[in-house]
Amino acid sequence: MKMRIKKIIGGFFTVWCLLWFLSVPLQAEETGEMPRLSALPGAPAESELYATAAVLMDADSGRVLYGKNENACLAMASTTKIMTCIVILETISPDDILTVSSYAESMPKVKLYIKKGEQYRVGDLLYSLMLESHNDSAVALAEHVGKQFLSPELRSKDTGEYTVEESKQAMAAFMMLMNRKAVELGCENTWFITPNGLDATETIILEDGSTIQKEHCTTAAELARIMSYCIRESPCAEAFLEITRTGNYSFYANERNFSCTNHNAFLNMMSGALSGKTGFTNKAGYCYVGALEQDGRTFVVALLACGWPNNKSYKWSDTRKLMQYGLDYYFYRSFSEEGVVFDESRLGAIPVLKGRTEVLGDSASVDVKIAGRSDGESTDERPRDKTGEWTEGLLLRDDEEIRVEYTVEEELTAPVESGTTVGTISYLVGDTVYKEENIVTADRVMEIDLKWCGRQILDRFLLIP
Repeated sequence: MKMRIKKIIGGFFTVWCLLWFLSVPLQAEETGEMPRLSALPGAPAESELYATAAVLMDADSGRVLYGKNENACLAMASTTKIMTCIVILETISPDDILTVSSYAESMPKVKLYIKKGEQYRVGDLLYSLMLESHNDSAVALAEHVGKQFLSPELRSKDTGEYTVEESKQAMAAFMMLMNRKAVELGCENTWFITPNGLDATETIILEDGSTIQKEHCTTAAELARIMSYCIRESPCAEAFLEITRTGNYSFYANERNFSCTNHNAFLNMMSGALSGKTGFTNKAGYCYVGALEQDGRTFVVALLACGWPNNKSYKWSDTRKLMQYGLDYYFYRSFSEEGVVFDESRLGAIPVLKGRTEVLGDSASVDVKIAGRSDGESTDERPRDKTGEWTEGLLLRDDEEIRVEYTVEEELTAPVESGTTVGTISYLVGDTVYKEENIVTADRVMEIDLKWCGRQILDRFLLIP
């Protein structure tokens, strides 16, 4: 009898005294700092470019392939309008009808010469905005969208009857949408004050009553990021491309005929040219952002402060030089073909504290797997790059290497649900992560509770001879 009691008590405490296991995360060897992108073999020297700031970007991964002062905050003139256009496309229908305010009519050249009280189709003015870069069209479009966020009284008021102050309120609401989108895209040094890119400065009052001065500006890297979003990631990318690569567009409104010609000369300079937007103000100088697609590779070039009159052609020279560099030196390389795809068999089971087991006294553990690699899994769990798109490779130079690092939890505590993320596999070039896979639990492990303990003790008691 005493021996039976000892066995029962021993079985009870065995449930709570589980073994600990450790799994050691492997780390790739650390590498030194990457050289300046402009110093890589074959890359244009910074002195060879006219632009004060320049970027060549892989639109699919968001990776900067070439940079010259790429993080310097500078005025960007009418390249602003790529963000204006995409926010409008994502917010309202091109078939909406807007009414022109006196404030929109008052905008300086370059302009369509729309007049107070006239009505236009949004889609028509988008061509005016992107092909001819009309400043009055930009304001009319921004007011039409922005008024939706004003008071009920101003929303119901005809825009043609807006005072200048009311128009500015609608404009401010629209600029909030543009700046919010910039934040969503990870643009930390971009600030929009005008929808047409005219130079501007504003004073912002903070919660503590202090003030800061903000200028209408961006960086070459962030301007390229915005363009990449417009042509690849936005739900309205197709509409954006249709507008920006149209050569000529005509429409009729208010008993007048209008004709718009695309001033993006790059569309006819290189095979595969996709889109682009020029810009100029006295402060910004000549600016440009454009995209090109060839052989499954999509490049974006952004240039800021690329000369002043009479150097209008500098931006085309810089764009061609950077695009050709991308085409000559960067090619798609598959992670699997490079032999760097992480082998799932290297992953072992993870110990689970306070977890139930089939046999009393055993140690609880849970198997793990790589999300998205098993048959039947949702494609939403497949590995994704920094833009959120699934990828199996990256545009790389011949002299670049991909390395892999992974980390896994050493132990877990019950309860553990199936599909819980317990680690990450990272694919890096230099010090930058361009692809990640999640390591997840393959099964569920229930937590030990008193009911389970009682059943285990009872089962062991009944089975003791």
